Amino acid sequence: MMAVSLKDSYTVIPAEPTFNGRLSPSEWDQIGTLTHVPTIYFYRPSQDWAMRGGDILATLRHSLSRALVHFYPLAGRLCWIEGSRFEIECNAMGVQLIEAESKSTLEDFGDFTSSPYLEYLEHLVPSVDYSSPIHELPLMLVQLTNFSCGGISISTSISHAVADGQSALHFIHEWARLAQGEPVGTAPFLDRNVMSVRDSLIAPPRFDHAEFRHPPSLMGVSSALEERKKETVMSFLKLTKTQIERLKRMANESRPTEGRPYSRYETIASHIWRCACKARGHQSEQPTAIGICVDSRSRMRPPLPQAYFGNAIFDVIAAGRSGELVSNPLGYVSSRIREAIQKVTDEYVHSAIDFLKNQPDLSRFQDRHALGSDAGPFFGNPNLEVVSWLTLPVYEVDFGWGKEIYMGPGPLDFDGDSLILPGHDGDGSVFVALSLQVAHMDAFKNYFYEAIAEPSLS
Repeated sequence: MMAVSLKDSYTVIPAEPTFNGRLSPSEWDQIGTLTHVPTIYFYRPSQDWAMRGGDILATLRHSLSRALVHFYPLAGRLCWIEGSRFEIECNAMGVQLIEAESKSTLEDFGDFTSSPYLEYLEHLVPSVDYSSPIHELPLMLVQLTNFSCGGISISTSISHAVADGQSALHFIHEWARLAQGEPVGTAPFLDRNVMSVRDSLIAPPRFDHAEFRHPPSLMGVSSALEERKKETVMSFLKLTKTQIERLKRMANESRPTEGRPYSRYETIASHIWRCACKARGHQSEQPTAIGICVDSRSRMRPPLPQAYFGNAIFDVIAAGRSGELVSNPLGYVSSRIREAIQKVTDEYVHSAIDFLKNQPDLSRFQDRHALGSDAGPFFGNPNLEVVSWLTLPVYEVDFGWGKEIYMGPGPLDFDGDSLILPGHDGDGSVFVALSLQVAHMDAFKNYFYEAIAEPSLS
């Protein structure tokens, strides 16, 4: 497998003057992951497009510049203020666009779910130098990699402090529309105050917010530091539509008759949680937690605009003991996850906002591990996070040279990171992208597929 060579780097600024000043992020923007979240798209541009004189780099630069006029916070920078809070300095310093090339071909990557692709992935997404001061870091980086076969990849790394997954994908789709010469379809809603408009007076929280307490530590270990240091590995695990239906039947066998059946997410996330407990060899009494991301846009009253650009994802926690999770039916674990999701109501969200506004310092709620800090929550062993991309518009991003042949996440580096994304072929399958300690991954895979194996006919 050939190395990736960086050819050039460009700073892309908005094509027109934009708002110059500071934006005050919502409380949601200022907690959780503060680093960049990478995604990657692969394309095989047609010969027709190339013969028409298409210049991929020029098309991306021009359309990106126009897109930043509408999504101008992405062209700014963060700046710290007191209490480990920050503001967005809208100063049009721009987005970094990197041009790279590789002698590899797209065929070298197979189905994009195993070696050597996973070992190569980190070279195909923009690298962020977190040793630099935060006010110098671009909030968005793009890497265009040209392969020897004529194929390309376009990867983006967007700061989670500025946009959640829904917002990031909104931007990517609108950027693609502009690249095709079309106008912006839906302008972003940039007013962050809508998240806390009725909370101008700081009130005490009205609920107990377990999601703001640090998750459990491994029994017999005084600090999570040692667990953080252990080597991890990333894997993709496929579930066919048939396997998903089998899991859902297993989960719903023990469900109370009232209420709707457990969803794909509730079922698959509970399966991942149980398999992780087994693979990690937990003691029966080991406390464990799973982090769950809930989009609050439609749960607020009135609902947030779907085009709200920022962080409207609410992280909640389901907790239990490993012994009870692995010994009870799958539906029991699914019920714990559903209970956590159902907490997220308008009142609960505003109570959480009040909780955060009452905090003199937010650093203990911020995941700064990639920034070289050991502070903040740790969702590695005995915990994990399961993010859902199942309902996000991750596919059909066409910049003018056809739809992607593959889309996926960037590298998952931290123990317990996982996400569920729909299969690209529209056949009802899903993929689980997962990072676990090397010592636990093989056992996890065995448990993951063992539970849904076809019954033997013998």
